[in-house]
Amino acid sequence: MKQTPEQMALQHSMALCQGHADALEDALQDIDARAMDVDDYNTPSKQDRRLLDQFAYRYTRLQDDMGVKLMPAVLKALGEDVALMSAIDRCARLEQLGWLASADDWQTLRQIRNQFTHDYPDNPTERFERWQAAVHAAAQLTSVLTRFQSKIKP
Repeated sequence: MKQTPEQMALQHSMALCQGHADALEDALQDIDARAMDVDDYNTPSKQDRRLLDQFAYRYTRLQDDMGVKLMPAVLKALGEDVALMSAIDRCARLEQLGWLASADDWQTLRQIRNQFTHDYPDNPTERFERWQAAVHAAAQLTSVLTRFQSKIKP
């Protein structure tokens, strides 16, 4: 059976997100093994800086691509018209359809991402706490992706 353009776009978006998730998972494993504390985070070694950069890049790319590419692709594949839907409306619709456990939780993950990537507090402890929150949120983000995968591949 020939795939529709919407199904092909969904598969492409899922593969893109999975690539980010795999690299993010590698970074999370290395971060866990490294057990960085606030001092390590604020004066990182060259290797730690690379690890933090990998984490930050993959975390933001995964969340961005899920929100901008994967979620609209899911809705389009389900026959939904997303042209006039805002990001919040797309999340709410995915929650109604059972794809997202909570649209509010997704928005919270988005806020954590924005605080981590756009706000640079002067206090080293606060910067470290935001990084820790992002690490925790990354695990939640990958579980959302896993949920999407399970619904795509029954």
